[in-house]
This record gives sequence, C-alpha cells and structure tokens, in this order.
Amino acid sequence: MMTSGNGMENGIEMVTGLGNPGAEYAGTRHNLGFDVVARLLEKLPRGMESAHGCSSAYWHGRYAGRRLFLQTPLTYMNLSGNAVSALARANGISPSGILVIHDDMDLPVGRMRIRSGGGDAGHNGIKSIVASLGTESFARLRIGIGRKARGSGMADYVLSAMSEDERTILEKVADAAADAVILILRRGLSFASTRYNGVDYAAEPDGEQQETEEANKKSKSDVTT
Repeated sequence: MMTSGNGMENGIEMVTGLGNPGAEYAGTRHNLGFDVVARLLEKLPRGMESAHGCSSAYWHGRYAGRRLFLQTPLTYMNLSGNAVSALARANGISPSGILVIHDDMDLPVGRMRIRSGGGDAGHNGIKSIVASLGTESFARLRIGIGRKARGSGMADYVLSAMSEDERTILEKVADAAADAVILILRRGLSFASTRYNGVDYAAEPDGEQQETEEANKKSKSDVTT
C-alpha cells in the first residue's frame, strides 16, 4: 500500500512530465510534459541524482523539506501509467503525492491549469495513469495546446511540430509551468493555482496581467532564496 506524508495540497513528492521517448517526438505538443521537467532540472538547486528504472528516466533528491522525484516515462504515452505506478510504489508514494504535467486540447494555447483530481479528458496518458493507480486523485498541471486544425486527426495534431508563433508562446508557458511547480512544492496547489490559472501567455500583457506575472516572479524569488 502506498503512503504519503502531507496530502495532496502540500505533500507533492513526485512530479511526472508526460511525453514520448525518441528524437522524432521532441518538440511536439504531446511532449510538453518532458519539456517542463527539463526546465525544472535547470531551475531547482543542484543535487538531484539521475537514475533509470521503473520504465523511466528519473531524478531524485530533496527539496522544500521533503524528498522529490522528477520522472519522464520511457514507455510510450498510452502506457504512461505503468511507469508512474511502478516508481510510486517502489518509493511508497501515494497518488495524492503525485503531480502530472501534460498537454491538454481543452485549453487554448497560452493557458495552463493547476488542479487536484479530475477526469482524463480523452488524454491517453492520463487515462493510463488512472487505470494503473486505480484513482483519479492525483494533481495535474495541464498545458493548453488548443484544438486540432480542421481536417487533421487528433493523433497527427498532438504529434506534429508546432508553428514558430505557437512554439514561442508554449516556451513561455513551459518556463512558467516549471516556476509554478516550484511554487506548488513550496506553498501548495491552491496558492499556485491562484497565481497561474488566470494568466494568458498568448495575450499582450495589459497592466493587470503584467502585475500578475511580476507577482509570480516575486513569489518564485521568495520561495527559492
């Protein structure tokens, strides 16, 4: 039986970014979870130790007063749950201690959404994780990729390369998402969701949004110094 320390709100011990392994999938919409984990590794203090196992590449160490695992499954997306459940069980982490980062077609490009629990919304990686863990009660950070272009299939859309304009926006979102994860680890899901869920990174920042982004930067500075 998996156990966890402090519950979903402030006890995240494992952060999994979803994607597909292999160079042919790098830079696609479906690999945004991998991209955020890579940025997290650059932003977190040094000392995370890399490892392979549980069908994953993962890193482990301590942060914000507790142990921390960062994971990128080496299964393909549809089998992500095998990797997530294996690493969680091997380290005694309950679903409430897991945060999964993934792309989401129900959100427009430029938006992210932090929440605890919820359905799979047709995302095969989330569907696999729910089946493997036996519960929907894990945290998610969803990155909007918008709906597929008319005439293209869903799989073609999520696995295709982005336009230059889209890439520029999604790089901003991925960077902000890594900052949001750090805030989640330090201050919990509710605090981070209040800071980040309302920001549209595709829009020209007006006064209110600029103020929000500055507050996010200050929060990140406050919790990482």
